[in-house]
Amino acid sequence: MSRSFTPSPATPAVVTANDLRIGEVVWMCADGWTNDPRAATIYEDEAIADLALLDAIAQSNIVIDPYLAEVRRGPNGPEPTHFREDFRRRGPSNYFHGKQAELTQDNANV
Repeated sequence: MSRSFTPSPATPAVVTANDLRIGEVVWMCADGWTNDPRAATIYEDEAIADLALLDAIAQSNIVIDPYLAEVRRGPNGPEPTHFREDFRRRGPSNYFHGKQAELTQDNANV
């Protein structure tokens, strides 16, 4: 997936970046940034999405490498359409630390 595409009702987008303080992926929402992708603001208008991206770029003291990621509307909020964003949403790939350690522990308890 290219990092550049045109947000529209058929291809909505969210703004995602990496949080400088905690080192995790975050998504732009109505009141700042969230680590919950389901709370991300969905952009369907190219001009509004571009303004949101410019706002994110201006927050270089909070986030790094913001970009528009294509999503689809899901029952619980935005869902990634590409494996890259799905992977980033799950957190570090080191199973002994971070978010995926919790997933591994949860699966072991089933």
